[in-house]
Amino acid sequence: MVNPPGPFSMNAPLTDDQVHAAVARALPAADYTGQRVLLIIPDGTRTAPVGLLFKAIHAQIGAATRQLDILVALGTHPPMSEAAICARLEIPVEERRARYAGVRFFNHEWDNPAALREVGVIPAADIAALTDGLFSMDVPVEINKLVFDYDQVIIVGPVFPHEVVGFSGGNKYLFPGVGGPKILNFFHWLGAVCTNPMIIGSKWTPVRKVVDRAGALVGVDKRCFALVVAPDKSLRGLFFGTPEQAWDQASELSRATHITTVPRPFHTVLSCAPLMYDELWVAGKCMYKLEPVVADGGELIIHAPHVKEISVTHGRLIEAVGYHCRDYFLKQWDRFKHHPWGVLAHSTHVRGIGTFENGVERCRIRVTLATGIPADTCRRINLGYRDPASIRVEDFAGREAEGILHVPKAGEMLYRLAQPPAWAAGG
Repeated sequence: MVNPPGPFSMNAPLTDDQVHAAVARALPAADYTGQRVLLIIPDGTRTAPVGLLFKAIHAQIGAATRQLDILVALGTHPPMSEAAICARLEIPVEERRARYAGVRFFNHEWDNPAALREVGVIPAADIAALTDGLFSMDVPVEINKLVFDYDQVIIVGPVFPHEVVGFSGGNKYLFPGVGGPKILNFFHWLGAVCTNPMIIGSKWTPVRKVVDRAGALVGVDKRCFALVVAPDKSLRGLFFGTPEQAWDQASELSRATHITTVPRPFHTVLSCAPLMYDELWVAGKCMYKLEPVVADGGELIIHAPHVKEISVTHGRLIEAVGYHCRDYFLKQWDRFKHHPWGVLAHSTHVRGIGTFENGVERCRIRVTLATGIPADTCRRINLGYRDPASIRVEDFAGREAEGILHVPKAGEMLYRLAQPPAWAAGG
């Protein structure tokens, strides 16, 4: 089954009718008679009208298909309840039991070997070429074996600047979305070695090349609706094609939509996490998107009173290593190489650029948590602490001329300096 790619984008927000028309054009119902189709969608940590797309797709091909199911691309995030998946799809539970009763919901199980299938190995020589010589090692590629129960996989998800891969979307919803730990740990650490400022908002990064190479090993017909969502939550672009085609087009619109350039750095940034970031593992995005505009020696405060823990899945491991700059790990690699590389990557992304010389770590900026994570835990993991109740958001707003930036919904818009400093080259 081969469908032609197509862009659907405009300056004004796309209406529901336009989305339904776009889906009808992309997915002719006659092509799906008796087919089994798996929709791969993001969890609740991405802003996008996933429900609108799901309902449009179901209305278009639901009656024609033999089976139309949902797989949530969790990566390593905690599983979602049925009620939470209904909320992600913007359908009432009662409607799920009636109109959508035949749609099965699945959570990805990244840490369950029985749920995965190895589809191949990216050989060391290819890894060396894809990573510009940074790594040379065989990388096994595992994916959720559910994808092989279907005639076609359709990815539905937004594209934003991303700290590990450059821009999210496309094959990233396969890896790490529904991938196994070996490929996941490898390319997260690859991104960390390159560093967040070098990667984020860049298109053809080494990590993107690895992700696309892994995607090519998945021998299932794959299509993708790549969404570009403006800060006001309106849908500004909808691109359909193979994961590579749809992502290529959507990332160009994301570049124009999701990057804010400022003339000078700020000594203080109050980065406020939305409720969809319910642990530091995802609230770290409030650091990633704003690190480039914090002045040397400045402070970035992640303000998230609702965040009570570091990570449901990885918290114990993160507490064991703490938050440190990249060189802290690279220069003590024998000590840390046996820890999960994805955890080490997260650590460096939250802590930011720094050096480690003669046993002394010097990070470029201060990172302070104003969350529900206790002060003693913050000290133990090498981050600063402020009582969130002591912060009056209005004291930070409207003070850009004084070197203070307040971002009320951080994590999706990337901030950059008009003249990037030398350290942004990744070291």
